[in-house]
Amino acid sequence: MSKDQAIGGAIFIVCLLVAVGYIVTLFVPTIFVDFLDYIGLSTTVEDVKFWIVAIPVFIAFIAVLFIGAWIGWTMATTPPPKPIEEITSEMEETKPSE
Repeated sequence: MSKDQAIGGAIFIVCLLVAVGYIVTLFVPTIFVDFLDYIGLSTTVEDVKFWIVAIPVFIAFIAVLFIGAWIGWTMATTPPPKPIEEITSEMEETKPSE
């Protein structure tokens, strides 16, 4: 197994575990509420349902804004291409005459 395959397998397992944990917490929030009560954080089922939806939405929204900012930065800092007329005239100048 190559290093890339091992990393891919690890990413797959982590994503699978997060997905299962998300689904369980979303549809059976009492398990998570009981866990939070056990470690000393008192909360309600409604709070858990709100945050289990709000956190991924927040992360996705910030990711979209980051991608938009990256595209804007790239467009703002990339010099414009040469006009096509200039490129064709350069090609004609370097072309050997017959």
